[in-house]
Amino acid sequence: MTEGPNATTSGVPRLGLPARGVRTRRPRGEPRLGAVAAAFTLAQIVLVRPDFGLGWDETVYVSQVSGHVPAAYFSAPRSRGISLLVAPVASWSDSTVLLRIYLAVLSGLVLYLALRVWRGHLGPGVLALAGALFASLWVTLFYGSAAMPNYWVAIGALACVGCFLRARANARDRAAWWGVFAGAALMAWMRPMDAVYVVLPLLALSVRRPRLLVVLGMGLAAGAGEWVIEAYTSYGGLAQRLSAASAIQGGLGWHLAVADQLRSLGGRTLCRPCTGAAPGPVVTLWWFVLPLLAVLGAVAAVRARRALPVLLPLACAVTAAVPYLFLIGYAAPRFLLPAYALLALPVAHGLAHLVTAPAGRTARTVAVGLVAIGVAGHLAVQYVVLEHTVDSSAASRAEWSRTAAALRTLGVRQPCLLSGYDAVPIAFYSGCGSAQTAGHDASTTVAELGRAAHRTSFAVLTPPEGRPPAYARTWPAEQAGGLRAYVAPGARQAGGPR
Repeated sequence: MTEGPNATTSGVPRLGLPARGVRTRRPRGEPRLGAVAAAFTLAQIVLVRPDFGLGWDETVYVSQVSGHVPAAYFSAPRSRGISLLVAPVASWSDSTVLLRIYLAVLSGLVLYLALRVWRGHLGPGVLALAGALFASLWVTLFYGSAAMPNYWVAIGALACVGCFLRARANARDRAAWWGVFAGAALMAWMRPMDAVYVVLPLLALSVRRPRLLVVLGMGLAAGAGEWVIEAYTSYGGLAQRLSAASAIQGGLGWHLAVADQLRSLGGRTLCRPCTGAAPGPVVTLWWFVLPLLAVLGAVAAVRARRALPVLLPLACAVTAAVPYLFLIGYAAPRFLLPAYALLALPVAHGLAHLVTAPAGRTARTVAVGLVAIGVAGHLAVQYVVLEHTVDSSAASRAEWSRTAAALRTLGVRQPCLLSGYDAVPIAFYSGCGSAQTAGHDASTTVAELGRAAHRTSFAVLTPPEGRPPAYARTWPAEQAGGLRAYVAPGARQAGGPR
């Protein structure tokens, strides 16, 4: 019997699925996976840059564990997993550079570990290609070093499904059982509802395997436990928190968001409301090719009689994508990261089939050339969109920083409080707390803000043509970056003369 990670059954591509019963003695494919992970980390540091400022949601998550700014209001849909993940750095340092590098290195390491789980199911060439395809997406590069939960749900999904297959094939593989538990817990720790959608196919396959069902359930419970407990301590119960989370997301129900996701592919980090035209076909072509290649990979795996390692991640990708394509009324590219991570496996298998299936040297050479041209074009498009997204996002974050500096010259200094337009991120950049009386981040009342104006440095922010709330209309209005700042008289007294 031929052994090794490249061993195949008759008619199965060398880059594809290992033969039945084959066990890898030497991890010959691991250097490729390590190279993919290292390149991913390096690309984040070079292309996104460590000094890239924190975005709106990032400021909320980081503020929960920061020792330098008050915690922002934590709305019902959010989970504290990402806050705890950044705590080893954010709890003692306010350096964005250090935080970005920490997350970039950690994201590369976990990508390697998640891909490594699949060694017994897919050949090393397919795994390396799958990792490279996922890691080279602009949305993966943009959010890999971000203090956001979606990438980590994707990694948890990749590890959980791979370990599930291992545990299903070998009940004595203790590492696989722990991997199932840890992957499910990581997903639920970051975004509990996303975790449920991802594991639906796994739960269906576990009906006759109670042990797998129990381990999956325990993983989900371990990860979501804090979120459920907090629902009762801070949100009035689990039903109330779920209801509030649904309301913030526009009400969960039938919403055809496929076109919204398509519009967001040009680099819109949040598409709400999602108006305007979709990007050109050069930018969106990969999105339409993705499911076709995944189906091709699934068909090739079925013909090779080794379907499950390809069909299962495909099924989990579909269930992971369903809520963000059909159940919410807006879009953000990061929502589909778990689906992209899982789809990368059947897509890579489909590409491997394309370059190995044609009979004859000429036909194979042509296939390899076409695939190489397609992949090169895809990488070029991803780079252009990433550069545009980084530049546009950096501009808004720089504006927040300028506004924060202007507020300090107006006497708004720690301890301080901001309310109004863009108050949440600007408060983080200013070292202030934030409070709102309306909207998704409503956390206080007008009366409480009125009292706060007499005891702390306080300002209300509005757009240039906006109107302040009634309690602030008599306060002096000043220009603060691109906004108007209505500064409470007490702030000027605390800040001293301008």
